[in-house]
Amino acid sequence: MSTGKRLFRNPQGKVIGGVCTGLGDYFSLDYTIIRIIWLLMVLFGGFGVLLYLICWIIIPENTFA
Repeated sequence: MSTGKRLFRNPQGKVIGGVCTGLGDYFSLDYTIIRIIWLLMVLFGGFGVLLYLICWIIIPENTFA
């Protein structure tokens, strides 16, 4: 069994799908920073919403927490 870090959506502290909190846990960053980056991608690039939806579908939810 692997003991490496895995990318999961975090059901605790989620606002919509838990993608930002999961990415924050994975990269050891505050999830608020991830949310701000995501908001900037939505406002200035427009592709943030689509990327969020794709991540929400692809990244599994952490059911072990």
